[in-house]
Amino acid sequence: MSAPPAFTHSLAQSIRLATSVVAAVVAGESLGKALVRVSAGTECGEALRAATRDLSYRTLREHGINDAVLNVLLHKPLDNPELRALLLVAINELRAGPQFAHTTVDQAVEAARQAGLNAAAGLTNAILRNFLRNSEALVRNAEKNEAVRWRHPKWWVDKLKRAYAVDWQHILAQSNRHPPMCLRVNLRKTTLAAFGAQLEAAGIAATPLSQTALMLERPVPVGQIPGFAQGEASVQDAGAQCAAPLLDVRAGMHVLDACAAPGGKAGHILEHTDCSLVAVESDAVRAKSIVQNLDRLGLAAGADIKTADCLLPQTWWDGKTFDRILLDAPCSASGVVRRHPDIKWLRRAKDVGGFALTQRDMLDALWPLLSPGGKLLYVTCSVFPEENALQVDAFLARHDDARRAPLEQAPDMPADGQLLPGARHDGFFYALLEKPV
Repeated sequence: MSAPPAFTHSLAQSIRLATSVVAAVVAGESLGKALVRVSAGTECGEALRAATRDLSYRTLREHGINDAVLNVLLHKPLDNPELRALLLVAINELRAGPQFAHTTVDQAVEAARQAGLNAAAGLTNAILRNFLRNSEALVRNAEKNEAVRWRHPKWWVDKLKRAYAVDWQHILAQSNRHPPMCLRVNLRKTTLAAFGAQLEAAGIAATPLSQTALMLERPVPVGQIPGFAQGEASVQDAGAQCAAPLLDVRAGMHVLDACAAPGGKAGHILEHTDCSLVAVESDAVRAKSIVQNLDRLGLAAGADIKTADCLLPQTWWDGKTFDRILLDAPCSASGVVRRHPDIKWLRRAKDVGGFALTQRDMLDALWPLLSPGGKLLYVTCSVFPEENALQVDAFLARHDDARRAPLEQAPDMPADGQLLPGARHDGFFYALLEKPV
């Protein structure tokens, strides 16, 4: 039997690098930062970087079951975080590709040696071969625990069960899947049909989802997308593409995009309408990504990008009120966890309340900046009610000069604004708030 594509380079190398990434995430570092740091510190080509990324993502999606199984296999606690992470990566590979079991075990042992864990090579071999002998029973017994079965922390499962008596299992199942890859077509440069034809000519199958959205049959590197570098399309989830139409920006309007990085929604607004757009982002590094994205789209001239805190309008606002405000608020990201599997293991239950406080303060800080007759679109990529419907209800109770408007510009949007993660999009929440004239 031939080896899988990942074996075209040393599997031991990708296991070793993924081990460093997983160990860093378990210690509290974000997956994105760990991947950049580990890759930057190693001489590796694109194939090895891709394999490392794939191993890291898949291992962290399945961390709950891998960790539970490893605890049973260990006769005593393992105090070496690097070795523990290596075993988690290897167990995940054995579960994903049992037909390559012997190669995976051998390469995991080699990865231990490459990582300077020579003394642990024998233990690595023993643990993994023991897993192979008893894998079905180990997994079956571990999955008797509900949190392990759903690959999410117990507090997360319990929170969803309370909020979604019918849909909680659907949300968890979707959150464990590989996410879809969607493109947003820049209608200033091309048409949906013309760009779809370019994809077809490049051998990339795609399905139209809306006037601007195309879902790829399978993900591809952005470098393979025709016209991407020229700004003809952007990678943006179909759920996120609802923001620009819902904001209902008209030509000549003065628009604020708060918490704007990396600039996807700002780009979409400017692709739709000639307007005066102010994009505010507190993180200087992330603010640069707005510039880069708008430059690629050919839209940088239409935006005033400010590195500032939207909670402190007095430090950046010129006093001219906005006709439209987009508040893409910081949140738990519980609706996009399949894209960021580290979130499941880095978040704590108390964090949701912390995000809710920040969201409340942002809504209150930005509402006075909205013109009479204007609209504020509140957005999160969360499925937790404290950040969504309950947040909006509390805002409306505090502000007599606000009412909730229907989400008419997105025909498939649920009336309550809560998009649950599904086959075509991630989980998002939308609420359109109007200020009377």
